[in-house]
Amino acid sequence: MTINASSDRVRRLGGWLPERQDELEEWIAGHRERAEARGEDAPLHPVITEFKELIASDPVVRLYMTGMIEQVPQSKPYRKRHLTSVDQMLLLINEVLTTAPEFSEGGMVTTPLTAILDWTMGTEAGFAAHRDPRIVAMFRKVLNAWCEFLSSADSLYVLNDSPSGWMSEKARQVVGMDDYQYDADAEHWGFTSWNDFFTRRLTATSRPIAAPDDDKVIVSACESTPYKISSDVQRQSRFWVKNQPYSLEDLLARDESVDQFVGGTVYQAFLSALNYHRWHAPVAGTIVRAYLKDGTYFSEADSEGADAVEPIFSQSYLAHVAARAIILIQADDPVIGLMAVIPVGMVEVSSCVIDPEIVPGHHVNKGDELGYFQFGGSTECLVFRPGVIDQFALAAIPQPQDPHAPLVRVRSKLATARHDEKA
Repeated sequence: MTINASSDRVRRLGGWLPERQDELEEWIAGHRERAEARGEDAPLHPVITEFKELIASDPVVRLYMTGMIEQVPQSKPYRKRHLTSVDQMLLLINEVLTTAPEFSEGGMVTTPLTAILDWTMGTEAGFAAHRDPRIVAMFRKVLNAWCEFLSSADSLYVLNDSPSGWMSEKARQVVGMDDYQYDADAEHWGFTSWNDFFTRRLTATSRPIAAPDDDKVIVSACESTPYKISSDVQRQSRFWVKNQPYSLEDLLARDESVDQFVGGTVYQAFLSALNYHRWHAPVAGTIVRAYLKDGTYFSEADSEGADAVEPIFSQSYLAHVAARAIILIQADDPVIGLMAVIPVGMVEVSSCVIDPEIVPGHHVNKGDELGYFQFGGSTECLVFRPGVIDQFALAAIPQPQDPHAPLVRVRSKLATARHDEKA
């Protein structure tokens, strides 16, 4: 996040929250009014009741949750501190669990839990809270409850043609619906839930596979914006410090393949709110392993200082600690050999779903689907052995602050492998 003296010049990145702080605060104010209008006797979701009981019974959890609200500094560029107590925070989260994101040309909020927790994540207590296993486990239950709603027919109410609906003409243009499969004549375009809409599939002619018969050409696994390319990556690094160097043992969750990647290359890119959110095989090859790794959800890199509240600046750190999928592919090309695809969840965008066919021994063609983010998207890493990459197709990696950073289309050319077998 870029912070200036005036609140109307705070700019959020990635499209998950409004770029302007004032627009975010307007959404929060409206959300708070809706929650409070239900009154103190409004029913709480069972998971919120459980969260409330945990806070009441565990003094350390209560210390963290109370502290992260109290520690939000007065100097931040917001007009009003919208969180005043733990009970109020839980009331606002409770309201989210039966709502789906609406479309907006300006102040769109596709990660409402992040909007609520916002500045609290970057406090000393917030850093500790979101690394505490008890709190992490509780937020996992909260996210699962919300995901259940977003996967139900009750979430379809946002698929309409009103100005705030995803079927409006403006939303169709912004999303680029002509690239996706849907039934224009069916109710809700034939989608069964919000999650079904958000994980929509491309048409047969969208995003053609670059050089499908050339195994040397590596394609982009996701529709994403380049963030970082690191070479000579180490087995173990202090990933939590400034610049967040990659630590292979932690990134790969101590997988037995780590030795093969020491000294290799990591490419990382992030997905914005309206990007396509399915993952595809960057190479042709055989699945060696594919599994999910539990992790944090709202943890941020405190090494980023004031920018720690902007998840995009914590991407490398999050690749080591956040909930993610780890997919290892033995490429058909012997120079590429073993490589890893790691889709990583950021904030509430944390539900990684691996396609049922992606199991050990299954052969994938370049561009085949591997899985998807259940809600939205986040960040992805591709890991290569040393000596594999000849060159990347990118002219340069832009600064993450750059709103005009180029989007790399899924299945487009990302890199080429060397033509010798010294890797």
